[in-house]
Parts: sequence; C-alpha cells; structure tokens
Amino acid sequence: MVTRTSEAEWQGNLKEGRGHMKVGSGAYEGAYSFNSRFADGGGTNPEELIAAAQAGCYAMALSADLSAAGFTPKEVRAKAALNLDMAGGKPTITEIALTVGAEVPGIDDATFQKIAENTRKTCPVARALLGTVKLTLDATLKG
Repeated sequence: MVTRTSEAEWQGNLKEGRGHMKVGSGAYEGAYSFNSRFADGGGTNPEELIAAAQAGCYAMALSADLSAAGFTPKEVRAKAALNLDMAGGKPTITEIALTVGAEVPGIDDATFQKIAENTRKTCPVARALLGTVKLTLDATLKG
C-alpha cells in the first residue's frame, strides 16, 4: 500500500491569518484564508480539496467498475458539490452531491445506474466519508 502526504501552514489568528497548502506530489499548492473557506475570498480551502478528491476518486472508480462489468467508458466526468454547514456550533461537512455524466458504449441506463450507485458507496474516498457525510449521486448516461 502507498502513503500519501500533504502539508499546510497557518500564520496568525483565525480571521486575519493566512495559510498555504501543498499536496505531497507537488502537483498543487495554494493559499487559503478565512474568507476563502467561509466567504467568497480568493484562494482554496480544505473542503474544496475534499470535493476534488471525491470527484476524482469517483470518476476513476466508476471507470474501473464499468470496465470490470464489460463496458469500456469513453468518458466519465464527475463534479462534487460539498456543503459546509454549522452543526453543533461548528463548521461541518454535511453533504457531497456528485453529478456524473458518462459516455459508455453498449450499456443500458438501468445497468449504468446500478453500477454508478454501487461505485458511490465503494470508491476509497467515499468509504472514508460515508457514515459521517451524506453522499448523493445524480448520474447521467450520455449518447
């Protein structure tokens, strides 16, 4: 098995401070702040990175699951919308809504939906989140 790493730093207090995050591979790094997390300020935030991880994991896992069922996808596009709400007086990730479109020759919609729903529950990032975060899926078969 592999171990993945990322790092972050924060300087200053919560509202006026600033931070920087970097993924271990060096493929992404960026600034974050109170406003980029809880308002519309520039920069990224941890929740946006979790949404990206869920979308990327799901797209890859759905492709693998479709292929294992004998259907080679031409394309899988996934978008994850993460809700950060207040729960118990603390900011809490409450839901990630996946919207997926896929072009998969030779598959009917019922079979596609069954595989897509199974993948919603079994991709590695989803397995880490399920039980604490509501994870919904809207999957569309294109073509």
